[in-house]
Amino acid sequence: MQSTIQILDTTLRDGEQTHGVSFSPAEKLHIAQALLQQVKVNRIEIASAKVSQGEQTAVTNIINWAQPLGYAGQIEVLGFVDGKLSVDWIRSAGGRVLNLLTKGSAKHCQCQLGKTLQQHLTDIQYTLDYAHQHDFAVNIYLEDWSNGYFESPDYVFTMVDALQNTGIVHFMLPDTLGVMDPEQVYASISDMIRRFPRLKFDFHPHNDYGLGTANCIMAARAGASTIHCTVNCLGERAGNASLAEVAVNLKDRLGAALSIDEEHLARISQMVERFSGKHRADNSPIVGVDVFTQTAGIHADGDKKGNLYQTKLSPERFARNRNYALGKLSGKASLEENLQRLNIVLDAADQARVLKRIIELGDAKKRITAEDLPFIIAEVLEGREDEFVELLNCSVTSGLDLDSTASIKIRIGNDIQLSSGIGNGGFDAFMEALRKVQTDPPLPFPELIDYEVRIPYGGKTSALTECFITWEYEGKSFHTRGVHANQIFAGIKAAVRMLNIQVQGIKDLLLKNSLAKSLR
Repeated sequence: MQSTIQILDTTLRDGEQTHGVSFSPAEKLHIAQALLQQVKVNRIEIASAKVSQGEQTAVTNIINWAQPLGYAGQIEVLGFVDGKLSVDWIRSAGGRVLNLLTKGSAKHCQCQLGKTLQQHLTDIQYTLDYAHQHDFAVNIYLEDWSNGYFESPDYVFTMVDALQNTGIVHFMLPDTLGVMDPEQVYASISDMIRRFPRLKFDFHPHNDYGLGTANCIMAARAGASTIHCTVNCLGERAGNASLAEVAVNLKDRLGAALSIDEEHLARISQMVERFSGKHRADNSPIVGVDVFTQTAGIHADGDKKGNLYQTKLSPERFARNRNYALGKLSGKASLEENLQRLNIVLDAADQARVLKRIIELGDAKKRITAEDLPFIIAEVLEGREDEFVELLNCSVTSGLDLDSTASIKIRIGNDIQLSSGIGNGGFDAFMEALRKVQTDPPLPFPELIDYEVRIPYGGKTSALTECFITWEYEGKSFHTRGVHANQIFAGIKAAVRMLNIQVQGIKDLLLKNSLAKSLR
């Protein structure tokens, strides 16, 4: 195994072979800059020759940026065994490193090219000579090497032997169809290194069997000097190996020296996700949005008592934060962690009430974030008064250019009533239905002064909504709030809380008159 292992990122070339992915020249420049300057990969492969004018423009832009900064030698372009064509295309874009795609299996050479190995080697040599005449550094891909090694090993060995003294810098060994397992990778690359000890071998994996990262580890253990990967595992079919997974495993599993700045792995992942339109899974190792979130309350408790559920993969290592999810699996420790981060202090009784509400929301499949917590606390603590007025059921219907309707079933003390209303919007219809409820004495309705709806910062369309209403009654103003995923029902809950506040002074009279009515 090499003590220092290099990383080649091919997001901008092989990653662009992901179905539906096409980076603009400007996007390619931003990704290239981030990979070299921030993530600090050793080499990047940015394009295939002769694809389009836009691709050539992208190469020119990247080379023009890289040249004065000393990065030009780390920028590589895929070319083909086509005489002068690929070399001239790359030259005109300003490139100086050619990754020459050759046939690494007898089947590809015979069936796709219709040539013998010797004929193919003659063509390769011509392209190599022309590239070297123009001061190109040349690396060589042995396409379909994995199948070639097992099905036509003499072809592979003869080919490498013929090319080993031709000035090629890196011999790049692709598992083009992702067919190898870790043991096969280790055995085959070890064999290549034993046979050709003076050569530098790269390993280029594909992830068809989900073994991309594991194969990279074994390739490095066998002695490969460079590992190829892509951001977010982009690539043909099931993609290549993930840059973040490979870099972290090489460091933690093998103790390899890498140039990678791990604090930027999540940032480059987000950038590529945005530019490619291909979303990462929330549980993608290292870079997924949920991978540093503990959901079970027992995990939060163990971390609090002794970091029992933490490993080398600490979020701080990647410039991220550890979170403790709020939901039906939350425990006291999860709630306490979130309260502490928000600098909120609750006594044990109030914590229990808040946790009970969180679990109720979790059972209803509501996604709860730390930003939702102040809303939930406000709702629970402001609802400490007995629910003398309780909304038992409510249906609100709205339509385009139609009045809204509301039907309610409400309990006031021991009296249950049905009512309905029509209004300009769902909340207005609810308030109309509420005003029609008959009580003795009548319910005291204040004037609505202000109505504000808000969601947590960064909240999504499914986020909890807080409705904050200011009322005025007999010259005095007061506030109520309601919290619900539906904006209308957040307002309705605030209105019900208003009634509970308003009837405090007349509860006894309402109960007395209600009882007298029932006895008549």
